[in-house]
Amino acid sequence: MLTSAKNEKVKNWKKLHMRKERINSETFLIEGFHLIEEAIQSKWEIKEIILQEGTILPDWNINCSVTEVTENVFQQISQTKTPQGIAAVVRFRRQQEVTGDYILLLDSIQDPGNLGTIIRTADAAGFDAVILGEGTVDLYNDKVVRATQGSIFHIPVRQENLTNRIQVLKQDGFSIWASALTNSKDYHKLTITSKVALILGNEGAGIQAKFLETADEIVKIPIYGKAESLNVSVAAGILMYHIKG
Repeated sequence: MLTSAKNEKVKNWKKLHMRKERINSETFLIEGFHLIEEAIQSKWEIKEIILQEGTILPDWNINCSVTEVTENVFQQISQTKTPQGIAAVVRFRRQQEVTGDYILLLDSIQDPGNLGTIIRTADAAGFDAVILGEGTVDLYNDKVVRATQGSIFHIPVRQENLTNRIQVLKQDGFSIWASALTNSKDYHKLTITSKVALILGNEGAGIQAKFLETADEIVKIPIYGKAESLNVSVAAGILMYHIKG
């Protein structure tokens, strides 16, 4: 039982709140029964489980250390408003190869909730992979992980140079769709080809011009009311389901 927040192990767990420390250790923290169960079922490596005193550990049949801590210590490492009393240290998974015919490319998505929701929606819509370009929020940010609701463990998510990836996709016969309002066509008026890569851009600035120039189609979602634009995660959902439809 760890009772002090000054314990070295507790300090190391708290360091995982920072991106630099996650990268250095190649591990990240997750919280709650659902996320841990999703990670186990998807065969991600659980290095350690942290259990608040009085919390019952499910019979997950995994081979890792379990450390019990006091409520005060757990509050120190928790980043949720209503902690469930269970957390885990998870090892990064080696970046998986991108296969499949439906790929999502994200250019500088900065809001953690948006990124997590987009990954969750890509998983639900049956997209094959998500590629994160430069300027996109860290995949293992706790808010991103929570917003994926476990989809981070289901669908390959890679961090790459988008310019290079777009070139590879074009050579592989993909049609590149970019979401933008100007010089664009309504998405439902376009013919969906057998291989589509969809690019979505930054919440404020949109997709960078260099990526728009490489697109085969610039698509928009018509707005019938007075709103100026759609939230990027909502737009992602509409377009991905249309493409897969």
